[in-house]
Amino acid sequence: MVRPNIGIVNALIRITVGLTLVACAAAKYSRKPWRESLLLLMMAGAMKVGEGILRFCPITYLFEQYQQDQECCDFNDEDQAETYNPS
Repeated sequence: MVRPNIGIVNALIRITVGLTLVACAAAKYSRKPWRESLLLLMMAGAMKVGEGILRFCPITYLFEQYQQDQECCDFNDEDQAETYNPS
């Protein structure tokens, strides 16, 4: 089970934008089925809808993990810098 890492308002915005993107791309794809880029837009929209429903964004998760790793490393570097005496 994944933990929600985005808020309710953010999730509603993602669902709205995702459904709009899927609908627009599907409408254009019905007129020009040879355009494969529209399939990518539909998949991106579907991904945003899924993120909104689950309230979990993998990019946000990776960014938070990176921030935690940086804080951990910065803390360790400060400890090492205090004990190092170049003279």
